[in-house]
Amino acid sequence: MLRTDDHRRDSAGLRYVYPVISRRAGGVSVGINLNPNNACNWACVYCQVEGLSRGGPPPLELDRLEAELAGFLGDAINGDFMRRQVPETARRLVDVAFSGNGEPTSAPEFADAVARVAQVLGRFGLAVPLRLISNGSLLHRPAVQDGIRRLDEAGGEVWFKLDRATAAEVAAINGVAWAPEKAARNLETCAALAPTWVQTCWFAFDGLAPDAASLAAYCALLAPLADQLAGVHLYGLARPSQQPAAPRLAALSEAALREVAASIEKETGLRVIVSP
Repeated sequence: MLRTDDHRRDSAGLRYVYPVISRRAGGVSVGINLNPNNACNWACVYCQVEGLSRGGPPPLELDRLEAELAGFLGDAINGDFMRRQVPETARRLVDVAFSGNGEPTSAPEFADAVARVAQVLGRFGLAVPLRLISNGSLLHRPAVQDGIRRLDEAGGEVWFKLDRATAAEVAAINGVAWAPEKAARNLETCAALAPTWVQTCWFAFDGLAPDAASLAAYCALLAPLADQLAGVHLYGLARPSQQPAAPRLAALSEAALREVAASIEKETGLRVIVSP
């Protein structure tokens, strides 16, 4: 049976398509993994991908991606997949999400993959959200922008990663050299192309939760963009990290996360959804 704390990408025996139970979306999320080689341009300390490496994906086999998605949806909708693999309380398809084992937009074929997935959903008459879960680092690329436009045309949305808002914290948590100004530009660009949520993982690092200055910087980055954004998904550590820093991480209580959410709502005016 699938579980919320186990998001294995090989659970269906496929290369690009994998089902998970999403605690944030509230049912079965059909993942599209464009990075089957476990390579990403970021290296987040909480990442659950075992054997994570730096880099981009191999060339995509778009025909195989389309066939895998169509085959899986046929089993999920008309077959016995839900009965065999999904707890009774979660037996509904809630979205199709470009996520996986690396940054989806790093694939040169990203825009074409969005178009193929949208076509499959149309053939099934499946009215579920099409989502992109992204670190947003490649929004300056025209090809990535084209893919997000196609996502919008299919009624989709973006969940844009922003864990912290200072360069030092992002270097420590996401493993990249990062400028708040660039992140704000990319976030603004994304929001102009498709409905965009900010997704933020909030946790203790070396026994310390993010301090007041960290939260203030985060709110200061988002506040000027608040009227362009759909809201914030604030979530905690639900699955074990497979990275070397895993012993340094600890989940925060739901009460602590809700207190942070209240501060974000007060300072930015954004709606915040909490997923402990």
